[in-house]
Amino acid sequence: MSDAGCDELVFYTAPMSRGRIVRWMLEEVGAPYRTEILGFGPPMKGAAYRAVNPLGKVPALRHGETAVTETAAICAYLADAFPQAGLAPPPGSRARGPYYRWLFFAAGPVEAAVTNRTLNVAVPDDPRLRGMVGYGSLPEVLDALEGAVTGIDYLAGGQFSAADVYVGSHLAWGMAFGTLEKRPAFEAYTARLLARPAAVRARAIDDRLLAEQGQG
Repeated sequence: MSDAGCDELVFYTAPMSRGRIVRWMLEEVGAPYRTEILGFGPPMKGAAYRAVNPLGKVPALRHGETAVTETAAICAYLADAFPQAGLAPPPGSRARGPYYRWLFFAAGPVEAAVTNRTLNVAVPDDPRLRGMVGYGSLPEVLDALEGAVTGIDYLAGGQFSAADVYVGSHLAWGMAFGTLEKRPAFEAYTARLLARPAAVRARAIDDRLLAEQGQG
């Protein structure tokens, strides 16, 4: 995108939210950005912020006049808006397939399966109803993800990308809070990713914000 360097990046977030994923992505991109911290409840539901995200949730990103919501979409957008950061395989390349596949696998099946498990939402045994559940079952989702991260450094053609930011964040968060089981392949993969300088910087920023809010 030719205007990537011209329009201000504004990042709407709360320090204990999915915004931590976008913060990491922004630190990987390396472009200047301004952070708007929003409190949960009324601050996120006001008319001004709903003009950015009608759902009144964080994270969200404004790039000039363009507003982007949904964490996976923000990560994908930033990778394409700032190609110089090298956070997405070139369009049309073979690596673009696994890049899209695992980025949206985490946004779809992983997110849905983990949320249902956490909320004790049981999938009925009736095969006719089970067919409506796109992810199948949580064990199937985790097995597929384990296969994806086993024996590789990164998900898309051996190069770190936005897919690793998003998938790695889900795995790290889930294992830390007990919503995903710890598996050696998951631990090895996330340990490598979380040691990246941009990931370390992002965590430090949000942890400091939490401490300032008295939540740390």
